[in-house]
Amino acid sequence: MKKKQLIRFFIGIGAIVLLNFLANQFFFRIDLTEDQRYTIAPATERLLEKLEEPVFITVYLEGNDIPPAFKRLRTTVKEKLEEFTAYAGNNIRFRFEDITQETDKKKLNERIYNLIKKGIQPTNLVDKEGGSTVERLIIPGAMVSYEGKEAPVMLLRGNQRTKGLSSEQILNQSVENVEYELASAIRQLTNKERKRIGIIQGYGNLRPIQMADMITSLQKFYDVFLVPMQKQPELKGLDAIIVAKPDSAFSEEDKYKIDQFIVNGGKALFFVDALKSDTILRGESTLLIKNDLNLDDLFFRYGVRLNDNVIQDLTSSGAIPMTVGNMGSQPQVKLMPWRFFPLVNTFSKHPIVRNLDAVYLHYVGTIDTVKAVGIQKTPLMFTSPYSKVNAVPAQIDFNEARLNPDPRQYRAGPQSVAYLLEGKFHSLYANRITQVDPRFKMFKEYGNPSKIIICSDGDLPANEIDPKTGKPAALGYDQFMNTTFANKDFILHAVDYLIDENGVIAARAKEVVLRPLDKLKVQEERLQWQLINLVLPIVVIVILGLIRAYWRKRKYAV
Repeated sequence: MKKKQLIRFFIGIGAIVLLNFLANQFFFRIDLTEDQRYTIAPATERLLEKLEEPVFITVYLEGNDIPPAFKRLRTTVKEKLEEFTAYAGNNIRFRFEDITQETDKKKLNERIYNLIKKGIQPTNLVDKEGGSTVERLIIPGAMVSYEGKEAPVMLLRGNQRTKGLSSEQILNQSVENVEYELASAIRQLTNKERKRIGIIQGYGNLRPIQMADMITSLQKFYDVFLVPMQKQPELKGLDAIIVAKPDSAFSEEDKYKIDQFIVNGGKALFFVDALKSDTILRGESTLLIKNDLNLDDLFFRYGVRLNDNVIQDLTSSGAIPMTVGNMGSQPQVKLMPWRFFPLVNTFSKHPIVRNLDAVYLHYVGTIDTVKAVGIQKTPLMFTSPYSKVNAVPAQIDFNEARLNPDPRQYRAGPQSVAYLLEGKFHSLYANRITQVDPRFKMFKEYGNPSKIIICSDGDLPANEIDPKTGKPAALGYDQFMNTTFANKDFILHAVDYLIDENGVIAARAKEVVLRPLDKLKVQEERLQWQLINLVLPIVVIVILGLIRAYWRKRKYAV
């Protein structure tokens, strides 16, 4: 008997050792949650497994008095970093630091100022506790360090003013974006194989200073070049091109270069205006006419049509300063809604635009799709359901900002203003290039799969210029509303997806379902659930104890 027990003991020990050996050899994790919240995107796994040196992450979202909603965000960050270490091992090292506990006010202010300079913005939360107002300083950010380089990460993403969402919804979106924000910062610091992006010049495009913030932001991940089209025999050597606000017609030669670049698998991002301002009449109005760029046939062949119109948005628009009267001898200036500048906050569920803040557009037109065999067309951005479409030529009277609009005129519904096109594109020049043409040998009618994005607003990538200093402002910042919109995020996500659709951008597709409690029902059934959770377990234990005592008494009674 004793021999059999020893054999079983050693068999058990052997089984445990074997299981540990197999677990070390064959690593796997199983996520049993409904929304797969603990599952890391494959691209993030590859990024972490390829780390050659340790990445240090300091998270500043810490403290004992953090509100419960932010504790959920903190817990998500901690869980995500623990998942990162499962794939990267010792090459991911993280810690949480609460700098608000610094008692020396001067040192605290210096540390906060340094974080702000590096790109981490603190947040002041105002709560009411016991009838008094309590203000808390929260730092929802992290600093990622690698080989002496640093990249800031904002963990709280969202703007109630631009999105119109509740604080719970914004925090939930931040939870969904944690993996992408952290992985994107690690990628920025560790990326050694940099793709090449060309910004097309030569057709009245935006000047470099008007694209300064876009260029600077792209340079964190890619090599960026200004490309004078007329001087380039071809666009080979580039992975993607950006065409930003041209105002003159492309030559057939240069259009052919763009066509063959896309057909051969090159990626492209077009920000083009279907209309342009012809003249300003006495400073009170402007005349919008068709902007002939000689690109209509190219876009039509690829599957979209930019319509010659301009959209007004009744419920979601920007503002411009207007003189509404005089206060004594001084003019009284007030910000008035300008419905020709839509604030787009309706998006598809594509990773490029998922959980994106509002994007600020100027004089944008509608986009329709047309038949293009083998091309998948995905709308990305829409105006609000309360839109009005104006045909051209259109005289825009600035005094319209003073007038109360007629809601009955704004019933056109949501209008698409940006499209993603994917597939094998059919060249516009098929059947045009003959054998006697010197380009015939290199010409391709169908080529490699590619992707392009077309947006009907040329101003989306343009940053404002400070009139006093002459320096560029942040992309998406509007001086009149003193708000920064998500124009830059849209461009970065778009380029990321175009160049590598299976990259870390895929992490933005993660969805964590928000399941809020019914506050009214909670209030009505509060006592009932308190009794069930607190009293019922005690009653059950007492009853079981009495039954057991009675059973023992019966069993052992003489």
